Formats: sequence, structure tokens, C-alpha cells
Amino acid sequence: MEYNSFERVKTALQHQEPDRVPFDIGGAAVTGININALRNLKTLLGMSEEVELWDRVTQLAKTGDDIVEKLGIDVKNVGPEAPSSPGPAKDLGLVDDHYRIIDEFGIGWQMPKDEGHYYDLYHHPLANAESIKDIENYSWPDPLDPARFLGLKDRVEKVVFQEKKAYVMGRMSAGMWEHAIWMTGYNKFFMDMIQNEKLIHAIMEKILELKMKYWGRYLEIVGKNAMVVSAADDLGSQNGLLVSLDMYKKLIWPYHRRLFEFLKKKAKDKLYIFFHNDGAIMETVPLLIEAGIDILNPFQVNCKGMDTGKFKKEFGKDLTIWGGSCDARILEFGNPEEVRIETKKRIHDLAPGGGFIFASIHIIQGGVPPENIIARWETLQEFGRY
Repeated sequence: MEYNSFERVKTALQHQEPDRVPFDIGGAAVTGININALRNLKTLLGMSEEVELWDRVTQLAKTGDDIVEKLGIDVKNVGPEAPSSPGPAKDLGLVDDHYRIIDEFGIGWQMPKDEGHYYDLYHHPLANAESIKDIENYSWPDPLDPARFLGLKDRVEKVVFQEKKAYVMGRMSAGMWEHAIWMTGYNKFFMDMIQNEKLIHAIMEKILELKMKYWGRYLEIVGKNAMVVSAADDLGSQNGLLVSLDMYKKLIWPYHRRLFEFLKKKAKDKLYIFFHNDGAIMETVPLLIEAGIDILNPFQVNCKGMDTGKFKKEFGKDLTIWGGSCDARILEFGNPEEVRIETKKRIHDLAPGGGFIFASIHIIQGGVPPENIIARWETLQEFGRY
């Protein structure tokens, strides 16, 4: 029996085996592809090289209908439109040797003029915040701006009922902890986690409030057609957590739990929480399950303790892996045969019993050879059928 994309993804999320492992490029911002990588891939495939930019900061490309059809991608993203009022957002153009922009939260980003790949942080609007009043008095974006939701219901219904694709509900902003760090700066935030917990709670409460308002409105609009909601917070480095597990549980985890409980209570049908969490994060998995996540992304297999076989045995009935398809180092720096060997192993470990959406381990980088992207895809076609 052949499934359509919506059925295929839904079956996998129910930890059952569809006809084949679902395939995603670009269903979420964190499963997408760099604009140069997509352009090179389309050239190799003999397609039009026209590519549309999705996100300027990450240089992420939109996976248009042409590549979705060509590769049989099962997932799309349905995100917000631009707000009616940009607030502090502006394009500063070329400043010295960097291109600079300010986003709607007042956060500053810059990319080197020569050989730049992404925009990096350079300005933190709450860098000098010391009191709860500083947080309360800041001019935050309006998550309920009607412009964000223009055409949302129609776009979702088109994807689900006409195209019969699964979709990920697109976020208004980054993860709560991550965004709080961007607002204050890394050094200040980590110091305040020890010295000024009240300020940390004030920032987290505010961002949680924004998230709840945005997602509440999104869920009201799409009704029973909601399936996967995107959340994120990078808790790990290459070799361990960025903060102790105790500190995470005390200062950050309660906000994850409250957001996920709110989402599932607000949803009119079964809702799956997609949680992006980079790095060596195995220690956090039991807490994340307790908080309510259903899907873990990206599962960085080259980080300490991130073993796909072990994970599947221990947590495979509780969590879907959305990612984990190929070690990012091999995908970029290996040859096609090495990519095939690596990809086959991940399919072998993660596919049995469902609970696996085949996707890249974070964004496919600009330097990834298109031949390697195709080798990974061909391996899925050969070994990803049930």
C-alpha cells in the first residue's frame, strides 16, 4: 500500500511503519538547506537554478515545489507572514566590512562582506538590563499582530487537503532560552543564571508569554489541522551540556514544560511537539519526555553519547527522531560512498518500528557537495522501504 505524504508522516509519528521512511528537507528551519547548497543541487539535477531565500540570518533557502516534487519530500513549513509593524527591525546595509541588520526584537546581526556564510550576533538589546522593570519596560513585538496570520488557514488547508503533505507549524522566533540569551548576550545570561535568577525568570516569563499568545492564535486558526509544532533550545555542546542538568531543571525546564502543556491543551486534536536540541544532550532526554516532547531533532550523531542504536532501544517508543540521517562531517567532507555507508547505518538503527523522519542533522551547509546529497537520498530510496 502506498501512502501519501500526510499519511506517511502521521503513521511514523504514531510509531508505526508506513510504506517508507518519510523524507524531509525544509519542513522546519532547522531541517533546511543553505541557499548555495540548494542552487548547486538543482544544477546537478538539471533544474532551474532559481532559489528563493527563506531566512537571511542563516542563509536558508526555501524548498520550492519543484524540488519537493523532484525528490518526493513529504513535509512543508507553514510559518507566519511579516508583521505589519517592523518595530526596530531595519537593514543597516554595509557598515565597515559587515552587512548589518536589526530584527524585530532589536537584536543585531552581521555578516562579513567577504566570504561570509551567516549573520552572527553583534548587538544584545538587554545587555544592560538589571531589574525586572527593565524587562517589563522593553518594547517587545506583538505576537498577535494580525498580519502574521494572513492567509494561514488557507495555506494550511492547501498543504493538507490538496497537496496531501505533512507540515510543521512555523515559529515566530527562536527557542525561549536561546532567544533570552540573544537578548542579553551569552556572558551576561550565564552569569545571571548564578547571580540574578530573578532577572532570568523575568526574561523567560516574558518570552513564554509571547510564545503562548502566538501559538494560541495559530492553533485557533488551523483547528484540527494542526499536526507538528516547532520548538527549540540548544542545550548541548559537542561533548556535554552547556549548563548543568540541575541548573537546566531549575531555571529553564519549567518553561519548556509549561509551554508544551499549554500547546497540547490548546490543540483541538493530537499535537506532536518537535523539539530541536543540538549537541550532546542525552542527559536531558528523560526530562524532555516528562516536559511533553514527542519528536527530537536533529540528533547529532558525532556528539558524545549520541548513539542511534542505543537511543532507539532506550527511547524509541517514546520519541521520534527527526534528523539523524548522516553525520554532518561525512556529508560535507566525505565521498558519496562514505555517505552511503553512513546513511545506511542510520536507517538500520532508526527506521524499525516507525518513529523516524529522515532529515539532515541541522541545515545542509553551503559547502556540501550535491553529489553527496544525492547519495544520501539514493540510499534512502534503496533502504528506506518497509
